[in-house]
Amino acid sequence: MAKLVQQPVVMECEGWDAYRLLDSGAGRKYESFGPHAFIRPEPQAMWQPRLADWPAAGEFVSGSDEDGGGRWNLTPDVPDGWELGWNDVRFTAQPTPFRHLQFFPDMAPVWDWMRAQLAGRTDAETLNMFGYTGVGSLALSDHGRVTHVDASKKSVAQARDNAALSGMEDRPIRWLVDDAAKFTAREVRRERRYDGIILDPPKFGRGPKNETWRLEEGLPSLVGDCAKLLDDRSAFLFLTVYAVRMSSLAIAGLLEEALRDLPGQIEHGDLAVREEGEGGRLLPTAIFARWSNPG
Repeated sequence: MAKLVQQPVVMECEGWDAYRLLDSGAGRKYESFGPHAFIRPEPQAMWQPRLADWPAAGEFVSGSDEDGGGRWNLTPDVPDGWELGWNDVRFTAQPTPFRHLQFFPDMAPVWDWMRAQLAGRTDAETLNMFGYTGVGSLALSDHGRVTHVDASKKSVAQARDNAALSGMEDRPIRWLVDDAAKFTAREVRRERRYDGIILDPPKFGRGPKNETWRLEEGLPSLVGDCAKLLDDRSAFLFLTVYAVRMSSLAIAGLLEEALRDLPGQIEHGDLAVREEGEGGRLLPTAIFARWSNPG
């Protein structure tokens, strides 16, 4: 039975050339994405900024509705997109209507962690659910076949473009536009198995056929089906949850129930980004739960 470690863990993202958290506070964060700096809302930055001035190429101004919305105020010199990288993976950054820039930098320690679980392997079968623009899938492709699933045709097309930008278009990756819950249920019926699964579900979303996804309603059954795609030879399952009023203990308990017949351990905690400079603060961004099995 997988052992639940109750003490929480912080997975810390430190800046690199493509991304740095320059400052945060008063409900906002000040970040550089390569050569361009931006200001975005961040409710968890409850302290005061340390810098007196935040010169930026753009700022995202939130809308009035609780579920998001808003608009970018950008300077004329912000391009439609520009190339960034993480290790051997290249991708295009670009401001989107959803306040992010086509990738999630706080996932960098997760990409490292997944690679560590598969160290030395080139034959692994991994599954990236809600795979977005493919940075995680490309990171996993060093270790074998990857199935990348996202409901957005546009996001999957961008993921393919990022593969080409990285020189990885010939990697064994299946790029699928599909509803996550329906795809996983079909894989269970097919009796498929995977060595690793990453889940990065949104709070709310719609599938390619207008299927409705609500995290609190859909996550238990989705995790339950993902557990059926793993066995005692599998290496990991990683689940991240953003923008919900929920404890990491809650999603860790969900994994503990779903994976009760497997060995290994379950950990949980926060993803966080470290500010630049001496004494840089840790800004939490998401909660996670992860199962690992050294085999």
